[in-house]
Amino acid sequence: MTQGFVSSSKMTDALKIFLETLAIICFCFFFYFILIILHVYFTTPHVRENARYVLFAHMLINDTLYLVSGLILLLASLSLVYIPVPICYIIATLATVTFRITPYNLAAMALERYVAICFPLRHVTLCTSQRSNYVIAIIWVIGLIPNLADFIILSTSAKTIFSLKIICNWETLTVNLVQRMIKSNTVIISLILVGLIIVFTYVRVMFIAKNMSSGRISAFKAGKTLMLHAFQFLLCLLSLTSSFMENYFRDYNYLSTVNFLLLMCLPRFLSPFIYGLRDKVLSKRIRKFHLAKHRVLVIE
Repeated sequence: MTQGFVSSSKMTDALKIFLETLAIICFCFFFYFILIILHVYFTTPHVRENARYVLFAHMLINDTLYLVSGLILLLASLSLVYIPVPICYIIATLATVTFRITPYNLAAMALERYVAICFPLRHVTLCTSQRSNYVIAIIWVIGLIPNLADFIILSTSAKTIFSLKIICNWETLTVNLVQRMIKSNTVIISLILVGLIIVFTYVRVMFIAKNMSSGRISAFKAGKTLMLHAFQFLLCLLSLTSSFMENYFRDYNYLSTVNFLLLMCLPRFLSPFIYGLRDKVLSKRIRKFHLAKHRVLVIE
């Protein structure tokens, strides 16, 4: 009986180590591909001036920040590393804000496609790179407001907590009901609004596509892009089930790594492949970058 328990424990530990290693490898591959796309973005002037690419680049940077902070929290939690609360709160805040910003950015990208198809003559003036930067700033302000309110409540109701060291996760930093209400209400309101925006833009774009005589191909392509936004949004909704699953299946200590890979990483791993490889401009530049790099390696 004891031997079987030890064997099962060893298998569980081996599975946990394998999943942790897989998470790190996947992140490194994702990060490498992100760097290539961002290199193309920052070295191509006409791409930097396009509102669509500005929002796309912001999404990649935001997702990278989320995965970095999420990976740190995951590894620290699995390794039972105790972190000072101020440092933990900064990392947890970065993780929650960047998680919240992902659907906001998807909504902004959906609205940009909606304007491009439904108001093509006004697209050039409405969707500029400068206005996209304003939108990004507004997104960050909206994303930070709930965490600012949470910090004020935490610092007034539990002042001594900032002198402690804890296993860092957002549940440990939630000490009263008001914090839970802020978190749940923010998630519900945000997802409802983003869902309505994506559905509205998709319906309007497809309606225009069916009724317009010219530009129908581009309209249908925009409709497919909006469907991809909806798919990513659905994955964001599924990621909300991770905390419930981890609480319900407490005995499976590797479940947090599985949730991180499937529910947190997968939606963000899809972004560079979906948009980077589908987009003709970016895919062409990426191929040129790889060919140039290959020539340099051959010469060396």
